[in-house]
Amino acid sequence: MDNYRILTEPVNGGMSGLAKASADWRRLAHNVEALARVAGVPMMAMVKADAYGHGMVPAARIAVEAGAARLGVVTLKEAWQLRHAAGLEDAPVMAFFFAPDQSGLAEVVGAGIDVGVSSLAQLEAAAAAGERAGTPARVHLKGDTGMSRGGVAEHEWEAVAEAAAKFQAAGAVVVAGAWSHLACADELGHPANAAQRASFERYLEAVAAAGLEPEVRHLANSAALIADPGSRYDLVRPGIALYGYNPVPQIPVDLKPVIEVRSQVMSVKRLPAGSGISYGHTHVLERDTNVALVPLGYADGIPRAASNKAEVYLAGKRRRVIGRICMDQFVVDCGDDAVKAGEPVVLIGAGEQHPDADDWAAWAGTIPNDVLTGLGARIPRLWNRGLER
Repeated sequence: MDNYRILTEPVNGGMSGLAKASADWRRLAHNVEALARVAGVPMMAMVKADAYGHGMVPAARIAVEAGAARLGVVTLKEAWQLRHAAGLEDAPVMAFFFAPDQSGLAEVVGAGIDVGVSSLAQLEAAAAAGERAGTPARVHLKGDTGMSRGGVAEHEWEAVAEAAAKFQAAGAVVVAGAWSHLACADELGHPANAAQRASFERYLEAVAAAGLEPEVRHLANSAALIADPGSRYDLVRPGIALYGYNPVPQIPVDLKPVIEVRSQVMSVKRLPAGSGISYGHTHVLERDTNVALVPLGYADGIPRAASNKAEVYLAGKRRRVIGRICMDQFVVDCGDDAVKAGEPVVLIGAGEQHPDADDWAAWAGTIPNDVLTGLGARIPRLWNRGLER
């Protein structure tokens, strides 16, 4: 049996006593290894947004220990924290975004952190930061290949690539990567996928025509990693799949949900038929019923849109949430069962009968990424961190 301990300090603050989210290091390591076997190329583990709500620092450490070659975040602040506060001085880190006038950019560049560049203005800012830092800025040039979001527009590819080549020749930047992002990778057979891959090839040609030879070319997110071998290039960037959720379930991969969210019953009472439940009385009891109050709500990231649809695992079975989910609490239908205050409630779990983030996404009309990153700060994250393998 693995020897493990619970971190004495929650990732995001003190224990409220009302709920906790427990993340299993072994499951995250398993997912890193499973995805690496599928990809066959190095991995940039995406730990942005507090590692999809799991806790960025421990998730990053575990991912690197399990074999991830790089770490990806969005902000310079996240990247700085990984480099200097997480004990990951040697792990390559990339920050995807920065404003052209971003303060602290020179410090980040000086720390050897890679930065994403999506415009000529950002390229110029990175080059200026490299000059201030006395070391070239390591940049990944992003081309917009059809998502119409971030990235250099196609009519500007040539000009930005040539500018990057000039800055590189001057010692202000090193073009470490060329990359893009897919819009419809989780929709198998969608025509945008082939179109974006073709566009990415044209983009790489424009980069090469400027005399640039990036260290890595990367396009694949979780869905493309699993579903589209041709999109893997030199590096893959799994996000949600790291945390146990497959965005293309038609293609099985041995992934394990990493986090469980548990609370407890605060109180139980029996109400007569005809009682309206919660705001707006959107649910009215058809018969006398025991109802349990759970002290979590949309302020904790429990989606209000899942009202009257969601289920939790309580006292040996799934039970439906009735009435509107409130800011701090919701009500569960317990029928005639003698549920007691203090009994555990599983909102997101790994057991066969437990609801998971996919279930909550279906109930709320969203995706598991939204559910997991939305978990609020009042739910402390605790990691089961292995002392031995």
